[in-house]
Amino acid sequence: MDFALSEEQRSIFKMASSFGAERIAPFARDWEAEGTIPKPLWIDIASLGFGGLNVTERSGGAGLSRLDSTLVFEALSASCASVAAFLSIHNMCVRMIDAFGSDEMKARMLPDALTMQTILSYCLTEPGSGSDAAALNTRAMKTADGWELTGTKAFISGGGYSDAYIVMARTGGDGPGGISAFLVEDGTHGLSFGGLENKMGWKSQPTRQVQLDKCAVPVGNLLGTEGQGFKYAMSGLDGGRLNIAACSLGAAQSALDKTLAYMSERKAFGRTIDQFQALQFKLADCETDLQASRTFLRHAAWALDTNQHDATKRCAMAKAFVTEAASRVADTCLQLHGGYGYLADYGIEKIVRDLRVHQILEGTNEIMRVIVSRELIK
Repeated sequence: MDFALSEEQRSIFKMASSFGAERIAPFARDWEAEGTIPKPLWIDIASLGFGGLNVTERSGGAGLSRLDSTLVFEALSASCASVAAFLSIHNMCVRMIDAFGSDEMKARMLPDALTMQTILSYCLTEPGSGSDAAALNTRAMKTADGWELTGTKAFISGGGYSDAYIVMARTGGDGPGGISAFLVEDGTHGLSFGGLENKMGWKSQPTRQVQLDKCAVPVGNLLGTEGQGFKYAMSGLDGGRLNIAACSLGAAQSALDKTLAYMSERKAFGRTIDQFQALQFKLADCETDLQASRTFLRHAAWALDTNQHDATKRCAMAKAFVTEAASRVADTCLQLHGGYGYLADYGIEKIVRDLRVHQILEGTNEIMRVIVSRELIK
């Protein structure tokens, strides 16, 4: 049993980390204030192969494993979890097109999606269906030319910003089997967006409702087979959960690194505060949480890569464990900074805010526990 990363994996992590330190970290606070991420950044990220991390090489993607891609998100989120998480969403969508799209759709969409000239968003959640995602009400009706979609999607990262949206809509009866997936391109008649959401964290990501009012979608924009949309949506979430856990891990590691540097300089009662045993114990707990999280996450990624029978359970466990541990670490780091941790200049309060939503999206951590417990007692 070898837990060491390969030379190639270490190179991937270093490349992503260096890019984040140079191209993301110095501007993250400005982008948060502006409420958007400059689109040219995505072109540069895609030039590293990060626009299609899990897309097959035959389709033009990087063809990386799930473990490899968690390294990318861990490294990038050390600079900004909001930027890294948005990249994860795009990657989840582009992987769905590669896995389930027709040859025509792949030929039409993948070249620009892989270079991130086309940015993709994922639309499952609705105002009245979050955890109970299969209860969605957005309806797709057949027409002579394709489909007509009507409904509203909520909390959509990239709403009004992205170039295309993968939308889950009901084409049949109640339940998961009545749901299909569609590609809705920006500018489509009947597609509009709500106002910009004012969020606690992830402020650099534009988040809006996606509104579909008799939105005309051509027949070729049905993703895969009618009635299989919920299955496609769930298949993307296992990897998405690993990625969001990796984003939590990288940001929390950054918080601990900042805290160690701060404590080695900050003095109280005649000595630097890293010399107080009570505070050293807190540092030890943070390090233990992060090391346990890293091992848990990478083992879950291995399970998904190797098609283990309990991979979904392992992804759910890792997502819940890592996101909660990372938030504990970030909160502890803020406390160890004292009043300075509450100031934006020190970079800790942003991490605390950004990580909080990771326990909610890609399936709430309560739903992660439902997945695990059902596997245990079935």
